[in-house]
Formats: sequence, structure tokens, C-alpha cells
Amino acid sequence: MVYAGITQYSGMVDSVGIIKHVFSDMDGTLLNSDGVVSNSNAALIKQSGVPMTLVSARAPMEMAAAIAKLGLHAPQIGFNGGLIYKPGRHGWDVISQRTIDFTAVTTLLRAVSLDFPDVSLSFYDLDRWYADRVTKGLRYEANLTGQTPTIADWRTVLTSPTVPVFKVMMITFDQDEMKRLQAFVRGLQLPDVAIAQSGTAYLEVTHAEAQKSRGIDYIMSTEQLQTAETAAFGDGHNDLPMLKMVGMPVVMANALPAIKAVGRLITKSNDEDGVGYGLQQIL
Repeated sequence: MVYAGITQYSGMVDSVGIIKHVFSDMDGTLLNSDGVVSNSNAALIKQSGVPMTLVSARAPMEMAAAIAKLGLHAPQIGFNGGLIYKPGRHGWDVISQRTIDFTAVTTLLRAVSLDFPDVSLSFYDLDRWYADRVTKGLRYEANLTGQTPTIADWRTVLTSPTVPVFKVMMITFDQDEMKRLQAFVRGLQLPDVAIAQSGTAYLEVTHAEAQKSRGIDYIMSTEQLQTAETAAFGDGHNDLPMLKMVGMPVVMANALPAIKAVGRLITKSNDEDGVGYGLQQIL
């Protein structure tokens, strides 16, 4: 039963008070519709005092504002698990990374730019976001994340296999084109990659081992955490593995019914400080 946006416990939550680490998705979960952590949400999260790891498809630069606002010091997970890192004094202290094979990246960029010239095409290394031109999709992403891409021909950037690429991102708002694009990219049969649609407009390619669960496994192992001592907040299909790994899966009110079905708790929406509110209920 749900009251005021939250599942009634009915005595089933026996792990309240022992949560030692929290994992949280960003878009649609921690961030509101303006793409930021509200002041009231940040205050509630800080009040909890529990170490938090953000688990996101975003690049570290796109996670930095939220990390700073929340004062997080625990390891963080970017690029859907392709990067595990800690915020450092002068950037990111890399703990573990999985980058896409150089030949796979160049093959993908060349093929998509030729066959889908209207698709917004960009890629990320550890510190920068690259695109060869400004498009509608690029402007949309820049507005969402507050980041400014480096405009450069990919051939001038990817001059050596030593250049790490964590993610290739394609954006189209045409759903028919998205279907054709997905089939095309899968048809390239690139080695050791994961291909995933995010929302309705994004198609992202990362290393095959870039899974949110990899980062969570690492943190639970190094921190010697028991499952019952962990909680996670999410709203989307790509959050399901994370939600199923923890003792207290908390799902946002704005999530689809299939995602809510795995939650032990349904908290308020991302526009109602759902993460901060949920933390207050489970701690």
C-alpha cells in the first residue's frame, strides 16, 4: 500500500538503521527536471550522513556539480560502470576503467557519420566531451548537463590507440531513425562493446564490461559491505541490476510500473526530493 508517495512498511523492513552505503542513479532520480540537485534534497541527503556513490552513464565532468554539492568522498561510478573513481583535489583519481577498443571506436564513428549524417555523434575521454559539429542533439545535451563540448574532427583527436574512449553517444529525436540506427550499430558487430538506448533519444556504446553492477561489486567488496547494509535509488530499466543487488531497493514515484515492482520502497518523485525523502524513511 502507498501513502504520501511512500510504501507502507508493515514491519517488512528489518534493515532500517543499518544502512552503511547508498547508491543512486542521477537522471530521473537524484536530479530534478532541471538537471540539478535541489537545495532541499541536498540538505536531506547530507543530514543522513551515509556514504553515497552516484552510479551514472554520465562522464565525471557531468557528475562533478552534484558530487560537490553533496560533499561526496566515496568512490563514484561513471560511464555506466566503465569508470570507478574518487574525486581528487586536481581531478579524478581513477580506481578502475574499461575503455572501448580503438578500432571499434574509429569504425563506429566513421560508419555512423557516413550513413547517419543527421544523428548527433560525440564521444568522451576521461576529461573531455568531443563532437565534430554543433547539432540539435548536442545543444540539448549541453543544456541538460551544463557542459561545453570540444568541437574537433574525431580523426584529429583519435590519432593513437593510447587515447582512451569511454563512451560514444548518438542522439536522434526521430524514433524511426533511432530504430534504424540501433539495427545499424548492432550490425557492425563491434568487439567487446555494450549498446544501450537511454530514454527515447540516446544510443550509447561503452565497453562490454561497463556495467553498473561492476562498480557496485567493487565497492561492496572493498568496503566489506553486506547486502543488507546497502540501499539504492533508481527509476529506469538500466537501474534494475543495481536495485536487485542491494538490501533496500528504493524506486522513484516517477518510475515505470515494471521498475516499481522491484522496490521495497516507493519514494517521492525526482522533482519532490525523492532521494532525500527516502533516506529519511530508511535510516
